[in-house]
Amino acid sequence: MRIYKKYFPKFKIPFTVAVTCVTLEAFCDLLGPTLMARVINRGILENDMDAVLRWSLLMLLVVLIGACLAVTRSITAARTSSRFGADLRRDLFKKIMSFSEESTDKIQTGSLITRMTNDTSQVTLFANGIMRIFLKAPIIGTGSIIFATILNPRLSLVIYSVIAVIAGLTIISIKMSYIRFAKLQIALDKINSVMQEYLLGIRLIKAFGTYDDEEQRFENANEVLKTHSISTQMVVAVISPIIGLVTGLGATLVIYFGSILFGINLVEPGDIAAFIAYMSQMLMSLMMITNIFNVFVRAKASASRIEEVFESEEDFPTDDEPPVNFKSDNKQKNTELFNGSLSFNNVTFSYPQSSTPAITDLSFSVSPGETLAVIGPTGSGKSTLCWLVMRFYDPDSGSITLDENDLRDIPVKTVRSNTSIAPQKPLLFSGTVNENIRWGKNDASDDTIKQTAQQVQAFNFIEEMPQGFDSILGRGGVNVSGGQKQRISMARAFIKNAPLIMIDDATSALDSITEAKVRTQLSAHPGTKIMITQRCSAAMHADKILVLEDGRSVGFGSHDELINTCDTYIEIWQSQIDSKGVSQ
Repeated sequence: MRIYKKYFPKFKIPFTVAVTCVTLEAFCDLLGPTLMARVINRGILENDMDAVLRWSLLMLLVVLIGACLAVTRSITAARTSSRFGADLRRDLFKKIMSFSEESTDKIQTGSLITRMTNDTSQVTLFANGIMRIFLKAPIIGTGSIIFATILNPRLSLVIYSVIAVIAGLTIISIKMSYIRFAKLQIALDKINSVMQEYLLGIRLIKAFGTYDDEEQRFENANEVLKTHSISTQMVVAVISPIIGLVTGLGATLVIYFGSILFGINLVEPGDIAAFIAYMSQMLMSLMMITNIFNVFVRAKASASRIEEVFESEEDFPTDDEPPVNFKSDNKQKNTELFNGSLSFNNVTFSYPQSSTPAITDLSFSVSPGETLAVIGPTGSGKSTLCWLVMRFYDPDSGSITLDENDLRDIPVKTVRSNTSIAPQKPLLFSGTVNENIRWGKNDASDDTIKQTAQQVQAFNFIEEMPQGFDSILGRGGVNVSGGQKQRISMARAFIKNAPLIMIDDATSALDSITEAKVRTQLSAHPGTKIMITQRCSAAMHADKILVLEDGRSVGFGSHDELINTCDTYIEIWQSQIDSKGVSQ
């Protein structure tokens, strides 16, 4: 599997140590029955106590050496596999962090969590097993055949027959297990996704009282998981006892044919005892090999899912060296600050796997320091405009320029260091209010944070919280209201002080007075402002207004221009403003 090839060079030395210890330990185990045969044949049968003592001490020495080797390989395997698992999870997380939006849409969050946890554990378990017992089993099995053949070639024919039958059963088990384990992982993804959606929407579910529907969704997913789990375990449950039965019959045949050969002086009693011991070792190793293949099948299925993550498309490159076409006075500094002029030039864009363009032939420009309000019906492409500016996606055709630089010619790190956004759905993280605001600027001082909070009208309610700015927010900000979430989210965007700031309908939960105060502070921001809104009362104060409908520009200009020329804007205005000009 490619995952192990990728990480093997880093862990080559400890892996080699563990494998060497396992090999030598297996050799010590294989010597045991042969030495026991010597004790019986050369000591007990010949009544030679010196021989008994000599061979017994040698057996004890071999056992002690094997024990020391076992301890060494167990410690080495545990440390190495733990480091391997940690590196794999870290690299997976870094890869997911660099996912393109298309990759994010392709693999569900629940599936990513399963791959980060369960699949990684399966792969790590297999790596640990290789260094501990997986390699030992085939060595013991092969060695038992070789040593038994050396002891008595005639009796070894029984072992060959048993091996042939068990090999066939193992091949059948592998073929039946792989497909079932792959389906089991998919079912596990589904149940994780259902549970995650429930936890994220628990308040809405309570509000609508749809407990029965959610229970049924979970029950359906749980039933599928149960079915695939039973199907997977049935293969092991049927094959393993059959293998045990075949091996037991083999041991019986060894005793039967051994007694016949002993009667005609073709075998010694010690050899028969050694054969039985080797048959026991074979039984243990064969059962272990069967389990190894089951673990291998699960690890192979998990590795394929992990490799799918690693092979997923990444976000746009963030190289330190800007492209050749990057127009900047200092091309070595990819965090160069821009003035904030923004232009869309005949931009058309469709989301992946969508046949309908979200934006069609869109053109407009905003000068540094200006405020652009974007307004239009739901689904008109307003938020899409922000995602394109942030370079979460690139246009299908046309171009977007920042200070006359095509965004595709600017390193992504530079684009995002020059832009700031308060999204439509504010997302807060577990931690303090202070930490959440500081996401916008890591080195911001406490005074700067408080000043920014005052700008977005958040200072008062934060100060009233139990620990003020050090108050803990639950995951997603469950312990604050919708309007408070939006203001903390806007503070995070404001504090970055980027040349281009975007407010994506992030004041929808605020009352008109608070919104007006926030809008005043936004207007005072020295950079270029893009304000996506549903309210004409907010848009009318902007320098320019872009009216979108079905992804197309149907109006662009000031409020005074649009109120006389743009039918869509007039319709929105009339639906929100009464004849006296008062907001409804």
